[in-house]
Formats: sequence, structure tokens, C-alpha cells
Amino acid sequence: MVRVTALRHPLRLGTRALASFAALPLLLLAGTGSASAHVKWFCAYDVAGQPRGLEQVLCSDFEWLTGLAIVCLMLGCLAEGTPLGAALMNALDRVTARIRTDTELLVRCTLGFFLVSVWGLGGMILTPELKTEVAWIPWLQLAMAACLISRRTMPLTGLGIVFLFSYATAQYGLFHLADYPVFLGVAVYLICQGLDLKPFEVRPLDIVRWTAAITLMWASVEKWAYPQWTDPLLAAKPQMTMGATPELFMQAAGVIEFTLAFALIWTPLVRRCAAIILAAIFVSAVFEFGKVDAIGHSGIIVVLLGIAADDVRSVVRVRDAAWAPAYFGGALAIFLALYYVGHEALYAGLTALPII
Repeated sequence: MVRVTALRHPLRLGTRALASFAALPLLLLAGTGSASAHVKWFCAYDVAGQPRGLEQVLCSDFEWLTGLAIVCLMLGCLAEGTPLGAALMNALDRVTARIRTDTELLVRCTLGFFLVSVWGLGGMILTPELKTEVAWIPWLQLAMAACLISRRTMPLTGLGIVFLFSYATAQYGLFHLADYPVFLGVAVYLICQGLDLKPFEVRPLDIVRWTAAITLMWASVEKWAYPQWTDPLLAAKPQMTMGATPELFMQAAGVIEFTLAFALIWTPLVRRCAAIILAAIFVSAVFEFGKVDAIGHSGIIVVLLGIAADDVRSVVRVRDAAWAPAYFGGALAIFLALYYVGHEALYAGLTALPII
């Protein structure tokens, strides 16, 4: 009896620690949930417009916010290799057991809901701002939803998503669709799961995890490059800023999103906690922005739940924490360069590269 109690004690400790560990960040991030609503779905935007200069983005506020994010990332890595980290992982394994068992089913059901909803709304390709008047696209979306009923026909839905993504790219341009590589990740997931494929020994869930991270890191750069797109939302809902200036709020929202997105490709505990926090942020935004936001973000929310439930483990060493600033800084530099250089190449012909 004593041994059973002793075994249960660390499990209860892990569950309590998990709740405490998640509570503070969720409270701090609650106010940024509205900023995670995709601004292009609700406000006027101009992708071809000149983004804010890097000398304005890389200001002192940006630097201390980024420094704080790196410290949090390093602390998460260091905690992962401790008994507390092991207890948190065990608690997560228990809490998410059912999601882990039924991840594929959840993805199929959620995508079915998404495709039927898009078919019902009509006039859109994959997301609310990707408008179309082509009459057969809604019926293709409905057929894709029907293909999710059977595992054998699930790859057809994946191919359909690739087709719609390509069609939207042809209509709206590559730079605009760079917001949504997660759709391609989901398509690959459906194809690989349906055909029992494991390309290059990489799990389909890992492929969709990387595309989700890329999607969110790109979106966070857009928050820094075009903070003015969100001005109408902040004017209508001033409580979103929690007393901060709109400029500082958008910088913080971008840094938080970039850090959590980067965490999705980091160590197991760090990425699972990041997935939970991101899912909570997206769900909280639904209460502010309604069914359009719920439909549009349903796909990435179910992907994040699958990542949170993933019980794959790896040995975490001190060097993982030591290398975190270098990898984070490298990812930040790469995405800033890709966004700004890509924008200039597509819309200005590299005649006016941004100045730092």
C-alpha cells in the first residue's frame, strides 16, 4: 500500500505542476488571443504595400522582448531534463492519451467540418479572404469532405487541398499563400496516413508540425511588417492591448507567436507546452471573432492538439538550452530576410531593399 502511494505521489505532483506551469502563461497570453485572429480575414490589407522598415522593427522594445523569449525557451529546455520535466511529460501523456489514440480521426472530423463549412459559406477557396466566383469549387470542397469518411479515400482529400492551394497561388500570388503552408502539411498528412507512407522515415505528424511552425513564424513577421493592418481591430477593441500602446502590443504579439512557433520544432516538452498555449490562444480568439475565425483556424487547432498529445521523447541535454539562442536567432534572421527580400523581389524588383 505504501509503495502504491509512493508511485502515485510523483504522478499527482506532475499533474499539479502541469496545471501551474500552464496557468501563468495562459493568463499572460489571454489578452493576445485576439491578435491571433488572422487580420486579413477581418480588415483591409495590401500585400503589395511597403512593409515597415527593419530599422523600425528591430527597435529596443523588440530587442528586450526577444531576449525575454530566449530566456523562457532556455529555461524550458533546462527544466525538461529534470525530474520535474519527466513528471510533466508523464502528466501530459496521461491527460492527452485519448487525443493521441484518435489523432487521425480528430483530423479527419475537423477537416470535414472545415470543408463542409467552407462549402456552406461559399465563394472562398481555402480561407475567408481567398475569394472565388468559380461555381464548381464549393462542390469540390464538399466531395473532399465526403472522401474523409473512409481512410482509403482520405488521400484524395489531400490531393484536393494541394490543388486548391495551387489554384489560390495562381490567383493571389505566392507571397500571399506563404501565410498558409500548414495546408500543404495537412495534405501530406492525409496522403501519408491513408497510404501508410513514411517519407524519408519522417512521421506525417512531424511534417505537419514543421509546416504549422513555418506558418506561424511567417505570420508573426507579418505582424511586425504591417502593424497598421490591425489598427481597426485595436480601435474597435481597445481592451485587447491591456494598457500597452498599439505598437508595443503588436511587437509583443509577434514575438510571442514567433517564440511559440519556434518551440514547435524544439524539444518534446517545450513543443508540447507551446502547442497547448497556441491552441488556447486560437480558441480564445474564436470568442472575440465568431464562426469565421472558428472555421478558418479549426485545422491548425486540431494539428496543435495532435502535437500536444505526441508522446515521442528524446534525450534533452544542457547543450540544447545552450544552443537555443543561436537557433532562435538564426530562425528569426531567416524569416525576416525571406519576408523582406521576398516582398521586394516580387513587388519592387529588389530596387529598394530594407535598411537596418
